[in-house]
Amino acid sequence: MKRWMLLALLCLPLALHATEAKPLAEDEVVEQRLIKIAEEMRCLVCQNESLAGSRADLAEDLRREIRAQIRQGKSDQEVMEFMVTRYGDFVRYRPPVKPTTWLLWFGPFLLLAAAVGLLVRVLRRRNRLTPEAPLTAEQKQQAEALLRDKS
Repeated sequence: MKRWMLLALLCLPLALHATEAKPLAEDEVVEQRLIKIAEEMRCLVCQNESLAGSRADLAEDLRREIRAQIRQGKSDQEVMEFMVTRYGDFVRYRPPVKPTTWLLWFGPFLLLAAAVGLLVRVLRRRNRLTPEAPLTAEQKQQAEALLRDKS
């Protein structure tokens, strides 16, 4: 009981200095637009995480840049075009299908097809190199003896 009271007394100064949390955003409308745009963009450092959810330093800088553009009165499309112009189509989670992004869209399928083709080729070559050898008379007798013992 004394320990709890001592702990409570030690925490009392902390509770007296507690204040209400400051809002995360100066302008809620700007922050909502920022989140909407940033969720459509890929973090260039993390690559599997959206710009909205990334904690990388570059992601912070890019969010700051998007905020500045929104405050300048640019539309969501103009902000996205600025980012694509600066960092390329890879910055978008869903880049448009065009000749410069064909590798992004179709590359994984081509790699999968190549891997399956290679696997089939290796398996066929392995089957040709290891012919089935017939059992010798002694091996047949051993196999029959094992089968009789099992039953």
